[in-house]
Amino acid sequence: MSREGWCRRCTWIGNRFGSYLLVVAVAVGIGSLVERSVPVYLTVKLLGAAYLVYLGVQAVRHRKELAAAVDRRAPAGEPRSDLRTVLDGALVGATNPKGVVFFAPVLPQFVDHSAGRVPLQMLLLGLVTDTLWGLTASAARTWFARSDRRLSLIGGAGGMTMIGLGVTVAVTGRAD
Repeated sequence: MSREGWCRRCTWIGNRFGSYLLVVAVAVGIGSLVERSVPVYLTVKLLGAAYLVYLGVQAVRHRKELAAAVDRRAPAGEPRSDLRTVLDGALVGATNPKGVVFFAPVLPQFVDHSAGRVPLQMLLLGLVTDTLWGLTASAARTWFARSDRRLSLIGGAGGMTMIGLGVTVAVTGRAD
């Protein structure tokens, strides 16, 4: 494996770790807080919806620039260590607001409270979904990166999808 390929893998590992930290936070408390408090739930839901719409608009506006973003390389200079690359990826994953927007309102809905061990159920569900999402996104990125046209189309379609999801999140959900 080339150094560039290894660095990409270290970033992916770090990002998955950081994202899973969000799952842990949801599993041990944020999820139940969001689930039990109507004002907190509505705040997270509406902020998440607004953020999805914003990301969608940005994706549509900048869809022609995706090829340049995918081809972007790290600036010349001292190469980063593998640990630094993993830690940078973890920081990005742990501070990614999309993770909180997804995990906090979604994970609690898919646990069986009568089965007990709710935090463990959320940890496992978050681990499986986040890992599958990361692997799928990595494979898709590689395929889309082979064509500027595909990148532009996915930027536009992805942006419209995020706008639609944001609107759907804002107008659906719990009635209380």
